[in-house]
Amino acid sequence: MHSAVLAKNVIAACLLPTGLFLLLMAIGLLILSRKPRLGRGLIVTGVLSLTLLSMPIIGNGLLRMLEPPALTSIPSDTMAIVCLGGGKRYTAYDQAGGETINNATLARLRYTAQIAKQSHVPVLVTGGKPLGGVSEAELMAQILREEFNTPVRWVENEAVDTQDNARLSAQLLPKNAKIVLITEAAHMPRAHYAFMRAGFNVIPAATDYANQEPFSLLSFMPKASSLSRSSFALHELLGMLWHKLRS
Repeated sequence: MHSAVLAKNVIAACLLPTGLFLLLMAIGLLILSRKPRLGRGLIVTGVLSLTLLSMPIIGNGLLRMLEPPALTSIPSDTMAIVCLGGGKRYTAYDQAGGETINNATLARLRYTAQIAKQSHVPVLVTGGKPLGGVSEAELMAQILREEFNTPVRWVENEAVDTQDNARLSAQLLPKNAKIVLITEAAHMPRAHYAFMRAGFNVIPAATDYANQEPFSLLSFMPKASSLSRSSFALHELLGMLWHKLRS
């Protein structure tokens, strides 16, 4: 495992749900006998926070804050369509190689193929192998070529995070190149910022928007899937803050 990936995941586990609020509850239990008021306060805070973030209305609302409008047009001087990897499956028992892209990456590739066929703009795929095995970019290029009948001109297979995606893609394309950037809708603000910092003229092409269920009483019923959405949204917000602090 790449050391940077390990460090980021450890930090994220401590700063994001569910790790943060479980930690608060654990501390509350430890100090409950000595400082009962503070201990109860930490436990209640942890329980209430997890409950709120598990509500569909909260998870959906956080994602909606991040998701940009859909792509409307592609300028004629666009140099490349850049598709970011979104992860892979290491236990792909149904595939000959035992590894394949995950559903998030598959959604991005589908949209990439659609735009490439409409615009005839060449494609760059970017994604490394932070946990080992075959790089995401190699798997992405193979699937685009073999399953979507879409050629790939550039394959960047060393990136381990979004900043790497931008920095290493900049080594393959001219400075100030105009690109169509494809990634998950909630991830787009952070990716857009990283690619702009790397010197690109970015046209956001978000895909895989979160499913927004109709408002009802069920919007307030806690769900594990909604906690996952809330965690993802907070992860993106924390990542944007981290990028800006480093820039």
